[in-house]
Amino acid sequence: MAMNETEERNLLAAVRAAARQEQFLEVVSAEEARARFGKHVTMAPLDGIVVPIADALGRVLVHDVIAAVDAPPFDRSGVDGFAVRALDTKSAANNAPMRLFLNTEIIASGHLPKIEVTVGTATTIATGGVIPRGADAVLMVEQTELVEEAGKPAIEIRRATAPGAMVAYAGSDIARGETLLRKSTRVGSREIGMLAACGIASVEVVRRPKVAVLSTGDELVSPDETLRPAGIYDSNGAIIAAAVSEAGGEPVAFGIVPDDELALDKTLRHALAACDMVVLSGGTSKGAGDLSHRVVSKLGNPGVLVHGVALKPGKPLCLAVVDGKPVAVLPGFPTSAIFTFHTFIGPVIRAWAGLPSEAVESIDARVPLYIPSELGRQEFVLVSLIMGKGLPVALPTTKGSGSVTSFSQADGFVVVDALSSSIEADSVQKVTLIGSGARGPDLVITGSHDMALDVVLGAVAEQGFSARTIAIGSQGGASVAARGECDLAPVHLVDPASGKYNVHLLAPGLTLIPGWRRMQVVVFRAGDKRFENRTAQDAVGSLLTDASCIMVNRNAGSGTRVLLDKLLAGNRPMGYANQPKSHNAVAAAVSQGRADWGVAIEPVATLYALGFLPLAPEHYDFLLVEERRERPAVQAFLAALRDEDVRERIRAIGMQPAETPV
Repeated sequence: MAMNETEERNLLAAVRAAARQEQFLEVVSAEEARARFGKHVTMAPLDGIVVPIADALGRVLVHDVIAAVDAPPFDRSGVDGFAVRALDTKSAANNAPMRLFLNTEIIASGHLPKIEVTVGTATTIATGGVIPRGADAVLMVEQTELVEEAGKPAIEIRRATAPGAMVAYAGSDIARGETLLRKSTRVGSREIGMLAACGIASVEVVRRPKVAVLSTGDELVSPDETLRPAGIYDSNGAIIAAAVSEAGGEPVAFGIVPDDELALDKTLRHALAACDMVVLSGGTSKGAGDLSHRVVSKLGNPGVLVHGVALKPGKPLCLAVVDGKPVAVLPGFPTSAIFTFHTFIGPVIRAWAGLPSEAVESIDARVPLYIPSELGRQEFVLVSLIMGKGLPVALPTTKGSGSVTSFSQADGFVVVDALSSSIEADSVQKVTLIGSGARGPDLVITGSHDMALDVVLGAVAEQGFSARTIAIGSQGGASVAARGECDLAPVHLVDPASGKYNVHLLAPGLTLIPGWRRMQVVVFRAGDKRFENRTAQDAVGSLLTDASCIMVNRNAGSGTRVLLDKLLAGNRPMGYANQPKSHNAVAAAVSQGRADWGVAIEPVATLYALGFLPLAPEHYDFLLVEERRERPAVQAFLAALRDEDVRERIRAIGMQPAETPV
């Protein structure tokens, strides 16, 4: 059909309008675009909300989470077997078996034992059962044979066992009062397991930013509709929504908006009212039909900040802020859209959600220790990474398969092939990373742990540094520091010859940094007349030969063990062989009646509401690897030791900071 003159004029005007192209406001560098955008957009996390732990997955903690209970909450058996006194099995051998009479109870999980294990006796116990009073080890069923002796049930033993064998001590996994999870930690399934293990049902997490996602264009068709002629499926909406979720945000779909200025204006205003940020794609180039940036420029102040960035792909990017809320108009081509999203928008969402940068998948690392493995089984060895000169060092974790925290506190794992019997010491292995393990911590501390150390590390975390603490005892920490494989090693070992603390641990390249003083005390249950109103030395001295008074010892190599051996002056009272590895485990044993006394630090005694008698002050100091002194995280740690607010918080939990700050 022929057109009349008026129709021809209108068509010509439309063609001319389509031919005209609106130029970008100004094409700027990516750095300039970030600077303009960043001037109006804060990168701090959003406010917090309390959610059930089931809803905390993927979210970031607002505060440190402190363990209110021990995990496990009592000394428990790791196998089905028999609770025994390890000393009673000392003489057992294949050619000289010995027998122990069975007590008349079976300790099932969830039931408290009623009968004390005395000399020459044993009690049947199930996996997870509470270790009864008097016992300090568990024999596996497979290591025994049921027999009768004088008409009484007994077990025959052909191999001796050691104190602590098959026993998971109270607090050996998680200690009451310990910083269970630090603020800014992203909650994964392993962290949820830790929270549940401590009876924590809800946590405060950073609110996820709500991000409105919409696409513009008359040509776009929703993926759930039939594709019409000249139409294309909207892939950007799905891509951007998924990217928002990956970055830690909550996408809110606003669908497809046609190339209609009034419809787009209405949808954008609705999106701004409902969400924290708006991301749309399309309509930001310089064609006559590209109207998104024009609509955005009229929504509020300061408006469009960037329209055109010197990127390929991504030149048509438009960045704006409307009354405090970011608005991003991404290019319509999917590759350009996702590229510019990850470059400019993803970091904002991650920052608002409190999330760190993403990690790579694997790295090579040196394994310093020989790790045996069972032939015929593929094994995954969890490791913590220590970053230093050359290759990172991968230290195997030591808490075992029953620990809730082993996986959580690992940076990655090494795979041992089924046909290999070991990983050789000082070999280079590929470490598959977990979470943010690729970057590694800014600060590595190996040695003895202490409640006040959490205070200092909290101050370091406030400066934006991450820290990895590996609790391997004072002697272990000193060895790692001497090899230059950590930044600092907390120690508290007295030299028996000089009576001085920690100086004898110095080696070339190490400096001793004063930390704080803490009081070692003899702990007992409140109301125990054998201890009240006496000195520690008098009370312990009078009970050394009392078989009814059971002590709980500490592990060899610990500073507390050195102090205990000096107090006992060569004596080995009942319970001496029971040697847990922490102050919390000692306090738990006394509090729960499995032992009557032990030695721990005063803050732990207070935490468990125990009576205590002062024994001796000790020095908790730090071996500093000098070649690492100038690292920013180390400087932040040393500054925290000097900070008066930090020192006051240390005093508040019962410690006395060193008089001469570093």
